[in-house]
Amino acid sequence: MGLIRLRVSPAAERALRGGHPWVYEGSIREQARPGQTGDLAVVYDRQNRFLALGLLDPDSPLRLRVLQAGQPAKMDAAWWRARLERALQRREGMFGPDTTGYRLIHGESDGWPGLVLDRYGDSLVLKLYTAAWFPHLPAVLEPLRRLFPAGRLVGRLGRLAAESGKDAPFEDGAVLWGEDPQGEPVPFLEHGLSFEAAVQKGQKTGFFLDQRDNRRLVESWADGGAVLNLFSFTGGFSLAAARGGAVSVTDVDLSAHALEGGKRNFALNRAHRAVAGCRREAVKADVFAWLAERGERRYDLVVVDPPSLARREKEQEKALQAYEWLAVHALSRLRPGGLLVAASCSAHVTPEAFFERVWRAVTPSGVRAEVVAKTGQPADHPATFPEARYLKCVSVRVGGRV
Repeated sequence: MGLIRLRVSPAAERALRGGHPWVYEGSIREQARPGQTGDLAVVYDRQNRFLALGLLDPDSPLRLRVLQAGQPAKMDAAWWRARLERALQRREGMFGPDTTGYRLIHGESDGWPGLVLDRYGDSLVLKLYTAAWFPHLPAVLEPLRRLFPAGRLVGRLGRLAAESGKDAPFEDGAVLWGEDPQGEPVPFLEHGLSFEAAVQKGQKTGFFLDQRDNRRLVESWADGGAVLNLFSFTGGFSLAAARGGAVSVTDVDLSAHALEGGKRNFALNRAHRAVAGCRREAVKADVFAWLAERGERRYDLVVVDPPSLARREKEQEKALQAYEWLAVHALSRLRPGGLLVAASCSAHVTPEAFFERVWRAVTPSGVRAEVVAKTGQPADHPATFPEARYLKCVSVRVGGRV
């Protein structure tokens, strides 16, 4: 039936011209006809000039996800191929042979709104966060298969896509080509450390690749220390700390499956003398309840990296209170002169608000503290608009009384 013509509010026009990749339901002033999820819609300004082309989602407040802006383009096979190659070229030279786990497509910031593509060794994982991609999957797969004919491609569905009620082109965790790992994790490298990723059923696409740079920092600070890793998942921070010379690491997570994954990751790296010499303890517990208990043991470095605590805008204040609470109680387990590494992956919590709450927890009257680092997402997770800056991490060294 052709493209669906849209007109939007003046504020939305300005946002589109500024490169913002979303149009919300409340910004649409005219729509030529009803559409279905995944239809292509084109936005024209008040002078009938092309503004943007994108994927329509009639069931979402985020009504349009922009694919092409500024100048019109024909979305043929060459267009899809060029879009993929541009994302890959952006990552050329970022990683050497000692790192085979990283992001190849990072959603909107790479021009693929609501879609990510990660590499884990010989495996690729394609994750769709919106059902608007369902009708366009063949166009996406064609250049992928051409550029990555070997290995395997696993398809994953985000929660909103899976619960959309639309007929998905694959089941979550399906192998779209290549050998089926039958639910077993696949290996990859990060700065020479061996890890496993649960590509068919794990969180995200199987691992938290976005904390790569922060794990490297923790490794550089861990020598000779005792490390506490809260919300440890499969122990990425702990393994980095172990190679950095940590005497011991303690993983705390509610998931027995995640803790077992951490055990396997340590076993994969026993050839590293420092890893082999590091004592690892796994504690299956709710982190909030565990921290609330009176504990005598103290650590030289504490990592607090919880899952998203604000999935909606209205949950922001509650999340900030939780981050502050976690920082206060993590500090109670920290030795004087130790390091607190606190992270947030909640997109609805701004970096400024997060840093302020952690700093408030760290610096009651008379306590010496120094911010060692403030970090965000790694280069393979670019953020080209404000809402894309979801990851923030602050590392603070806390001394004794002033």
